[in-house]
Amino acid sequence: MNVHHNTCRKLNPDLENCLGQLKRILAPMGLHEKVQALNRVRRVVNELSPFSEPVDLVQWIPAGNVHANDYNPNKVASAEMNLLYTSIRLDGFTQPIVSYYLGDGQYEVTDGFHRDRIGTNYPDIAKRMFGYLPLSVISKPLDERIGSTIRHNRARGTHQIRSMSNIVITLSKMGWSDEKISRNLGMELDEIIRLKQISGLKEAFQNHKFSKSWTEFEHKYYK
Repeated sequence: MNVHHNTCRKLNPDLENCLGQLKRILAPMGLHEKVQALNRVRRVVNELSPFSEPVDLVQWIPAGNVHANDYNPNKVASAEMNLLYTSIRLDGFTQPIVSYYLGDGQYEVTDGFHRDRIGTNYPDIAKRMFGYLPLSVISKPLDERIGSTIRHNRARGTHQIRSMSNIVITLSKMGWSDEKISRNLGMELDEIIRLKQISGLKEAFQNHKFSKSWTEFEHKYYK
C-alpha cells in the first residue's frame, strides 16, 4: 500500500498538491457540510473513473431519505437479523445499500432493506453512522428494479411463496414473457407455472406460451 502511494506521489505531484489542498478545505467543515462536499467529490471522481459499476460511486445519504420498496418478498428470521446486526456492529458496513433515486433527495431501496433497518433502527449503529446510510444507485424502470431485487434475494436469501407468486404475476402483467422471467430471475419454467397456478388468476396465463413450457411441465409432473 505504501509503495503504491509513494509511486503515485512521484508520478503525480500536481495530484498530491490537489489532495493536500482538499484536506485543508474539508478539515474545518461541520459534519453535514463535509458529507455533502465528499459526496460531490466522489461524483466528480466517478465521472473520471474507467469503471461504470454502481459500487464505484457510494454516497452517504440521510437515513430519513431512504425508503423501503413495496414489492420485496424476502424475509429474514430474527436470528439472522441479529447476526446481521452483529456483523455490522463488529465489521462495519462492508457493502452499500442498492437504491433508486426517486427525486427530491429521496431514495428507494432495491437491495439491502435489512441493512437499511439496522442502520436506522439500531441506536448504536445509527449514532456511529451519524444518521447516514451508504448508498449505491441504479437507474432502471420499475420492472427492471423488481427483477434486480429478486436476483439479489435469490442469490442469498429465501422468499415467501405467495409473495413470489405476486411478483411473477406483476411482471407478467407488465409484459414479461415466461422466458424473460426465467432468464432474468434465474427461475425454471415449471417454477413460474406453479407460481402462476398459486395465484388462481386466469389472467396470469394471458402472456403464457404453452407450446414448450407447458409440455415440459406436464411431462415432468403428470407423466
